[in-house]
This record gives sequence, C-alpha cells and structure tokens, in this order.
Amino acid sequence: MIVNLTQHVATEDQRAAGVFEPSGKEEVQRLLTFETLPSPEEVRRRAAALAQIAEESGATEAMIGGAPFLMAPLEEMLMGRGITPLYAFSRRETTEEMLPDGNVRKTCVFRHAGFVPAVE
Repeated sequence: MIVNLTQHVATEDQRAAGVFEPSGKEEVQRLLTFETLPSPEEVRRRAAALAQIAEESGATEAMIGGAPFLMAPLEEMLMGRGITPLYAFSRRETTEEMLPDGNVRKTCVFRHAGFVPAVE
C-alpha cells in the first residue's frame, strides 16, 4: 500500500501500481506548499506531520515529492515509522507534429515506469 504524499493526484498507472490518496489530501498539499522561507524547525514539523498522515493511512510505502529541502527530513521521519519512501520514475514520451503554418508542436507525456526507493 503506497500512500501519495505529493501535491498531485496519482496517475492511473500509479493507482494500478498500488498508490492511493490519503484522506485529507488537502492537508498533504498544504504541508507541502511553502509560501515563505521556512525555519529548520518548520521543515521538521511538516515532515513529521506528513509521516503521521502516512502512518495513520496504514501505508507501508509512501510516494514522496516536493521541495527538495523537505525530502531528506521526510525520508527520515517515514523510515522511523517503518514506511519506505519512494520516488516516482517516469519515461518522457515526446511527439512532434508539423502544423499547417510550418511550425512544429512538440508534446511531452510522462509515463509512470516504476518507483525508486530512497537510499539510506
């Protein structure tokens, strides 16, 4: 069971791989959003709150992502609760389309390709 601790809703491919949204997704999004420069204490507090949400959801793993300065403390807090932090891995599929006016439209689609566990 992989809880989604990112700001984004899990993709269909991620859901098929076992990712689920926590109840109170809005709180997860709030904890991941920084509008002002945080203190180290604020970063640790938010990491602990996110780890608590993961634990309360019954997850054994957590898909994480967000501000780089939050990820290491979040990894630590999750591991301390026996929850494995995971990072989503995606393949970029790019297509190019020639438009009637001679311009080219380039489209990138990111396809979920698995998870990379945090390295201790």
